[in-house]
Amino acid sequence: MMSHPIDPELMNEAVELLREAGRITLGWFGSDDLSVDRKEDGTPVTDADRAAERYLRERLAELHPDDTLIGEEEGLSEGTSGREWVIDPIDGTKAFTAGVPLYCNLLAMTDRHGPALGVINLPALDETVYAGRGLGCFCNRRPARVSRTEDLSGAILTTSGYEAWSDEMLRRAKSAGFQLRTWGDGYGYALVATGRVDVMVDPEAARWDLEPMSVILSEAGGCFTTLTGEVDPSGGSGVGSNGLVHDRVLAVLSGSGT
Repeated sequence: MMSHPIDPELMNEAVELLREAGRITLGWFGSDDLSVDRKEDGTPVTDADRAAERYLRERLAELHPDDTLIGEEEGLSEGTSGREWVIDPIDGTKAFTAGVPLYCNLLAMTDRHGPALGVINLPALDETVYAGRGLGCFCNRRPARVSRTEDLSGAILTTSGYEAWSDEMLRRAKSAGFQLRTWGDGYGYALVATGRVDVMVDPEAARWDLEPMSVILSEAGGCFTTLTGEVDPSGGSGVGSNGLVHDRVLAVLSGSGT
């Protein structure tokens, strides 16, 4: 486990806040009246995204007024405490708008010691995976651990989609013998943290998509890096694994292991 454990009450607070944000999104989930707008980058956004982020920002500002807030929809609110909260109100908006129950809400906090807590909430599945630095990883209050898979052949590798995969990277993954699936977005990392799959890969992702993952996977006994091996949620890509296969996965995907 990481050093400098955080206050368990802070972790529990974050879980409850995100679960409430998830309940807000369920009010729109599967609705025939859901309207989908397009942001400047072409990605979808809905009233559910905006409402969930607004709730989280307002509550965090009340509880921790000196903390910095960073959200996908509303950007940066600068604080002075040295702590940062990163919000993704709906990760998997495409799944959400299609009525697929694998979307999630994400919340993370960092402090002067680094990643401090991370929460992945899956409101339509009534499942929450979360971790606090030095406290362990949990799924609905029960301890969560990564798998013990050691062989790449037969290991389950999931991803959000294959649009961002190069033909060569996909060919190498197939040749390595992975079972390839698309249980993606934050749900894929939740599956890794709870031992249900072995690897999750995001060739392209934003900081708010990835910020919770390093502390969640570390506390679950696994590993999180970019495709090039840095522990950096702002690095533009993400690979989460059980740790036992991590270096070999990176080598396969980069071509250095072939």
